Amino acid sequence: MQRRALLQFALGAVALSTLPAQAGAGLPEVEVFKNPSCGCCGAWVDHMKAAGFSVKVVEVPDTGPVRQRLGMPERFGSCHTATVGGYTLEGHVPADEVKRLLKTRPRAVGLAVPGMPIGSPGMEMGPRLDPYKVLLVDRTGQATVFASYPRA
Repeated sequence: MQRRALLQFALGAVALSTLPAQAGAGLPEVEVFKNPSCGCCGAWVDHMKAAGFSVKVVEVPDTGPVRQRLGMPERFGSCHTATVGGYTLEGHVPADEVKRLLKTRPRAVGLAVPGMPIGSPGMEMGPRLDPYKVLLVDRTGQATVFASYPRA
């Protein structure tokens, strides 16, 4: 009887350990275009993976042409550009906002966090949290605030 209980416990533990992978199974792949020497981009990739996304990294010497090809205006530029579910992501966009974008499916090019604000995913530097906005960029190149950080 003890072996049976131990086996059930072990199988339950294995099932629980796979929950995060299963939870992200319905999320589309994120394709990230980044410079090979950029460390903060790698930290953002890790943030997206931890949130359940599978991520493909494409190293490019300059993200500007990628951004232009995908329709993201240069004024919203940051250190990396990504695509997910038909949208473009520019910069250190929090995974929760990407999930909300994919759920609500607005008519837009995508989301942008211009620059590299301290405290955004991949740009953590201790307790410092600079305020920043996640912008929803429409197909005419205009932006509206999609989310503000840090959250109150």
